[in-house]
Amino acid sequence: MLLNVIDRGPDAPDTDASSLPPVVFLHGLFGRARNFGFFQRRLAQSRRTLAMDLRNHGDSPHGPMSYPIMAEDVFETLTHLNVENAIVVGHSMGGKTAMMLALHHPDRVAKLLVADIAPGEGGFSQGHDLAARLAALPFPDHLTRASADALLAEVISEPEVRNLMMQNIELGDHPHWTIGIHEIAAAMPDIVGWPSIPTGMTYDGPTLFVAGERSHYIQPENYPEMKRLFPHYRLTTIKNAGHWVHAEQPAQFQAVLSGFIES
Repeated sequence: MLLNVIDRGPDAPDTDASSLPPVVFLHGLFGRARNFGFFQRRLAQSRRTLAMDLRNHGDSPHGPMSYPIMAEDVFETLTHLNVENAIVVGHSMGGKTAMMLALHHPDRVAKLLVADIAPGEGGFSQGHDLAARLAALPFPDHLTRASADALLAEVISEPEVRNLMMQNIELGDHPHWTIGIHEIAAAMPDIVGWPSIPTGMTYDGPTLFVAGERSHYIQPENYPEMKRLFPHYRLTTIKNAGHWVHAEQPAQFQAVLSGFIES
């Protein structure tokens, strides 16, 4: 499946920029490519950047979901764009997709940055049933932003999560979900889970895990599997940040991201 991509680079042709591996951004559950716009715009001043809508999200097609399937979507899209290898940055669900891409196609990943997720079970604090509850919400004939917020509040208590979900609803007359909400709901066990990785399948390239200080998605019990699959990994923690490390502390995340890319 070819994914929708926001493709940004230097405004003027730059020979040096064209020789650098592009940076690929993969968003988390219920997100979309433009969520990484702050970082993409800055990096695009000096190199090509590609922010992708994963399947069932944003403007990408819908279909069954699993991490191997989503990683193949990214691989197919990179191939279509003639990208031989890239620095891949993924948050949460996008981080698991990025890890799977690196494990299955290590030659296509120059570096790997995984934001606040581990290769294992977990990574969605709202519980398995949220997507199903969202899919079952009865939409009225007309929705404003305020009435949509009130509707979402029936199943989501956190205002910041409701704001994230709002980007996935077509407001106005005949409102509807723009994402594959039913496909996402059906795939939730796979999204929260992590497939078994065979012994010997590793990604030996530079790998950085970025944890939020207040988040619990990367724990010491994850370290052995991180080491097994990504033997050269490093772990850094962003202070005063929860799971949404890039949104809660953008300046710190930008510094970590730029340092990793340039190192």
